[in-house]
Amino acid sequence: MGQQLAALHAKAMHHYGWHRNNAIGATPQPNSQYDNWIDFYRDQRLQPQFKLAQRNGLRLPQAEALLENLSAFFETYTPRPSLLHGDLWSGNAGFTAKGEPFIFDPCSYYGDRETDLAFTEFFGGYRSDFYSSYNETLPLDSGYKTRKHLYNLYHCLNHFNLFGSGYAAQSQNMLAQLLSEIR
Repeated sequence: MGQQLAALHAKAMHHYGWHRNNAIGATPQPNSQYDNWIDFYRDQRLQPQFKLAQRNGLRLPQAEALLENLSAFFETYTPRPSLLHGDLWSGNAGFTAKGEPFIFDPCSYYGDRETDLAFTEFFGGYRSDFYSSYNETLPLDSGYKTRKHLYNLYHCLNHFNLFGSGYAAQSQNMLAQLLSEIR
């Protein structure tokens, strides 16, 4: 499965985004096409989740500071627009009776491949051989260890917006941790 995901991620485009909007769970997910990943991630992923979280009662006074400083996470890394599953938690992957892996229920777009990998780790992750086979095929940049928290903040906020206060403290803690990385 790791090798097959790397093959999916090897399919590149010249822009970030998708030809239409879609949804992550029940949350609308905008996908306007951008030439710049930082702008796309700020405008199409984090800002909509922050705004929705605020409407749903979550106070995140540090959100603007993170949005203003996103470039700090990309000083030595420029992702290329890779085809993504978009919602790759373990519940959206499985194996046939013959043991062949498959993924389903995508909310695809072109973005940083690290976003898919990050979400595989959000709820405990996949087996270690998944990650090793992925890295043998398409190695991750060393900055992934920090950026995965940036990418999972999006999913944590989305879970707050879908399921409520159980994700509030985790979202606030992730935001504080990310801001400590850039100070």
